[in-house]
Amino acid sequence: MKTTFWRLLCMALLLGSSPLHAQSDSTPQLYRLTAREALDLAMKRRTEILNAQIDVQSQDALNREITGAALPQVKGNFGLQRNFAIPVTVLPDFISPSVYGVLEREDVRDGNGNPIKFDGVINTFPAAFGVPWQAQVGVGVQQLLFQPDVFIGLKARSSAIELYKNQLLVAEDSVKSNVLQTYYGVLVTEQGLRFARESRDRLAKLYADQQQLFNTGFIEKLDVEKTKVNLNNVNSTVTNLKNLVALSYGGLKFALGISQKDSLVLTDSLSLTELNRDVLEMENGFKYENRNEIKAINSSQELLGLQVRRYRMNAYPTVAAFWNLATNAQRLKFDFFDTKQRWFFSNIAGVNISVPLTDGLQRRYKLKQAELAYQKSNNSLDRFKQAIDLQVVAARTTFTNALLALNQQVENKELAEKVYATTKIKYDRGLGSSFELIQTETSLQDALNNYYQALYNAVVARIGYQRALGKL
Repeated sequence: MKTTFWRLLCMALLLGSSPLHAQSDSTPQLYRLTAREALDLAMKRRTEILNAQIDVQSQDALNREITGAALPQVKGNFGLQRNFAIPVTVLPDFISPSVYGVLEREDVRDGNGNPIKFDGVINTFPAAFGVPWQAQVGVGVQQLLFQPDVFIGLKARSSAIELYKNQLLVAEDSVKSNVLQTYYGVLVTEQGLRFARESRDRLAKLYADQQQLFNTGFIEKLDVEKTKVNLNNVNSTVTNLKNLVALSYGGLKFALGISQKDSLVLTDSLSLTELNRDVLEMENGFKYENRNEIKAINSSQELLGLQVRRYRMNAYPTVAAFWNLATNAQRLKFDFFDTKQRWFFSNIAGVNISVPLTDGLQRRYKLKQAELAYQKSNNSLDRFKQAIDLQVVAARTTFTNALLALNQQVENKELAEKVYATTKIKYDRGLGSSFELIQTETSLQDALNNYYQALYNAVVARIGYQRALGKL
């Protein structure tokens, strides 16, 4: 039997899997899994799913941070200061003019009898204000009443968390498709191995019978050698398929995120009934919103729309209320803990209003960029919907063709089995040759190989069709 298909299949199983969650369990485990249980296990262990879940949690934490910006902000402060050199201020001599004014009004004269008058020259003198030690303790409360950034941030919380949840669903769709293809690929490989073993057993029995006939002189040695050649080929095929089955199980373990030391038992089976189930109803009620990618794009568009609103509202004022309560002390020496010394309290409350007047047209062009980004997102959404239309048509066509091909291969397999059974009866009755029997055996091998390939193609096509419809 040709094994190219099986090799390619197993390579696809391995290469189609993504990086996984590191294993911390060293004890091998046994997993008995249906396809649905395999999906559930992968949802708990695949790295991309775990990371997408972390993104949701991270966004939730960011949402709470944004909420905190709208709540009262309370700050306490304590300050201690030592002035080693008190700052000096030069002041005009405001004392001398006042003194001379009094002397003039009182007509005070000097020793020579001349009236004392101000000469008009104002001098300066240095003055040091402050004391060496200062301390202050206070508490301040600020409540933001309105700020455009925070207001839009509060509105964007639900859209942002929804975006990450939808991205998680997109990641889950990708993992589901990969795991299902890998799971059913393993089943197909196992069925191929099962048939190869049956073929080997048939040829082994034929070879044993022919040896007896050759020993009694009823057939030629050439007939025995032809059968031996085919038996050797089938034995080689069985060995290769055994290795490929082991490799395909390794690929499935990799896809599920479990250790290669663990054991797997697959409890589902492949059947034509399952493949044809609900085929006519699959596309009923389809709408773009069934696709998680569309949900993610819609959430992203909501955020882009809020970004536009943010830049528009940046022209609005920021309003905040505040209250500051503080006490301070000034000392010539460090005696702040002396209860006899006074501390002086201050208690201030008010409202701050900050009005943007001009910013060099920055807000205008930021708004323009946000509007263009929103328009670009609309264009991308329309284009993606067109891509979905094409995906659905292509997936439907591929699935339909795969089912037709599978039905043909089912018929070919049944015919090949019937031809082989008839030829075997003729051979057993001495009416047919061993060459004819080996030819029909080879034809049966090819028919079954084509059948299993068509079966796997149909499974993959159905999964692709379901994913295109958003019903995976």
